Amino acid sequence: MKKTASALAASLALSTLLVACGGGSDDAPAVPSVAASVSDTTQFFNRVATFAVCEQLGSSCEAREETAAEIVAASTDGMTLIYTNSPKDEVGFVDITDPSAPVALGALAMGGEPTSITVLGNHALIAVNTSPSYTAPSGKLVVVNIATRAVVHEIALGGQPDSIAISKDGKYVAVVIENERDEDLGDGTPPQLPGGKLVIVDAVGAPNTWQTRDVALTNLAMLYPTDPEPEYVSINDNNVAVVTLQENNHLVLVDLATGKVTRDFTAGKVSLTQIDLTDAPRPNQVNLTESLSNRLREPDGVTWVSASQFVTANEGDLDGGSRGFTLFNTDGSVAYDAGNTMEYLMARIGHTNDKRSDAKGNEPENVAAGRFDRTDYLFVASERSSVLAVYDLSSANQPTLKQVLPSAQAPEGVLTIPSRNLVITASEETDPVVGKPSIFAALNIYQYQKAAPKYPTLESVNRTDGTPIPWSALSGLAAAPTGSLLYAIDDAFFKGNRIFEIDTSVTPAKLQREIRITDPNGLIAALATSLPDTASSTAFDDTDLPALVNTADQSVNIDPEGIAIASATYGGGFWIASEGALGKSANLIFKVSATGVIENIIQLPADVNAKQTSNGFEGIAEADGKLVVAFQLPWTGDMANHARIGVYDLTTQTWSFMFYPLDVVTSANGGWVGLSEIMALGNNRFAVIERDNQAGPDATIKKIYRIDLTGKVDGNVLSKTLVRDVLPDLRATRGHVLEKIEGLARLADGNVYLVNDNDGLDKGNGETQLIKLGKIFN
Repeated sequence: MKKTASALAASLALSTLLVACGGGSDDAPAVPSVAASVSDTTQFFNRVATFAVCEQLGSSCEAREETAAEIVAASTDGMTLIYTNSPKDEVGFVDITDPSAPVALGALAMGGEPTSITVLGNHALIAVNTSPSYTAPSGKLVVVNIATRAVVHEIALGGQPDSIAISKDGKYVAVVIENERDEDLGDGTPPQLPGGKLVIVDAVGAPNTWQTRDVALTNLAMLYPTDPEPEYVSINDNNVAVVTLQENNHLVLVDLATGKVTRDFTAGKVSLTQIDLTDAPRPNQVNLTESLSNRLREPDGVTWVSASQFVTANEGDLDGGSRGFTLFNTDGSVAYDAGNTMEYLMARIGHTNDKRSDAKGNEPENVAAGRFDRTDYLFVASERSSVLAVYDLSSANQPTLKQVLPSAQAPEGVLTIPSRNLVITASEETDPVVGKPSIFAALNIYQYQKAAPKYPTLESVNRTDGTPIPWSALSGLAAAPTGSLLYAIDDAFFKGNRIFEIDTSVTPAKLQREIRITDPNGLIAALATSLPDTASSTAFDDTDLPALVNTADQSVNIDPEGIAIASATYGGGFWIASEGALGKSANLIFKVSATGVIENIIQLPADVNAKQTSNGFEGIAEADGKLVVAFQLPWTGDMANHARIGVYDLTTQTWSFMFYPLDVVTSANGGWVGLSEIMALGNNRFAVIERDNQAGPDATIKKIYRIDLTGKVDGNVLSKTLVRDVLPDLRATRGHVLEKIEGLARLADGNVYLVNDNDGLDKGNGETQLIKLGKIFN
């Protein structure tokens, strides 16, 4: 059917991702220039809960232990989730009777590393790696009673298992025996024997009567015929298993009844144009201008979408990484390839992981399929961009992007539970750090609802070349004097800093223009010889200039943390507050034109510069002929637990400083509490964001306070009034509480917006929430 305007809006206006922007392959049809229709425009998937694996250790996750949720399965009734937790050699159980309020049910030791899991009747079947070494692989299939959470039987598998799948009729269990290689040995390439295989478990009768059959997978692939190293397996309705041999770039079909290989073929190659292949940290810009030729797909996860077609997630490993997914027919022909569209999706929604640009991009890790209310959907998990992309399969050979969902970091497992309208991702990444923001392995629960999609909250339009404006790391926010426009800015994670214009009159909000900050008049160079030394070394000198100004286009590499609209009195344009780093750069205010040209630079007094730490300017506001800046944390020699509020008189060109009392740290994980933004309210009043540097269950302070500078002079201590605790607003997204809320702005109609800095996915899942708080100020 023809897509209506409302349907286009409902599908996030992301159908433009499916244009033919050079994303073809050597054996696939070109990506079509017009998206196929989405069959159901009234229902969408939305995240309803996030279960942190550390909740098994304590409700507040105080324990700083490494955990993971790699692969997840569900009981037959869909009420209990069972997931693999490899760092702790156990599986965990979660009650999702109420999917919006998951409850920890405890864990069970496996006597080895659980690698995958499936369910047959009342039993969970867990593949467990017990290998003492790479050259002596071993493993077992552990059968667990889900109700009693007790082991009822174990079966030796004769090698190190990875993926596991069960046939719909319950007759067969297929276990991939990967016998993975030692990536630290030599160049980490195969062959490294012993080679892997497929084990078929005939699962008729009681578990203690089950028998196994081995299927050899050697001498099939051309790359490393003695070392197949199989990765994932999926079984169709005809009891045919498809097995991915990732490093061999090969696919194998096995008839489970006979145990015979019925067909095998290469996964082929892909060529991409207009993608980013240059890694961070230099030049640390997402430039969708590069090409990739004849790259092996090297598929990882695989799922059947019908009896005659399956989809692979082309993560890559050795020399591959086509950054997308492929729909294959059982004869080995390609029915569809995603080309560069997943890379464009990540750029459009702020989820490009620039530290992976030169490797495998967003790295699709796994795929799953399911029918929800008569519509077939494909789910593709991106490991490095931490999202789940949802595709409508209603049109033959034309998966159509329906929506994208935020996930905890590094989703590995994907599970569909159509009977309950649920989809689950298992995210394995964890990094528990005392005092600093931690990463929490988690299960994300999504529900198919008659509701509009809640993510993304912000997406970009296309540049003139047809590629999306790439963006990330939004570190400040300002509102236009009239209308619905906001302006944001990216921070030091990206070089060649930009200002972004955002239209909030549509949902999701549209990032519709980028303004590059430039210094064609050489003002930074002129400043370099005059700026005083900081406490430890010269903040700016001639040797620093190459890092601050890009000679090719005069764009700048500063650390913008605050942005404000400059009034007409001062020529319009913007004020940018750039945070300094001790011994590397100073805290500076840049006045830039509406086109981003630096027109003036304002310094701090020399005696204040001498107190500098690495936590300086975090926000800026203009009001009544003055600039007001918020410092994040106390500086050397300042009052304990008091952050500076700096006031610069634009007429007299003089500074004064007041001191803001910070809340006491209350997080069980410690850390600090500081300021992240300041916004003018009129009548000498300002709003500030005060937050701790904690995320997820560790986060306790995310607040908006109001301060009044009326009658205040240099050295005064300010008082503050709580306007809103935004922890409930952050928890309402049903994800982990985001750490860095750094942007606050009020439109002319009084509506206030809050945005977080996703740090360019540097140790984060990339989620950006632009939250409309409403008219919260009088």
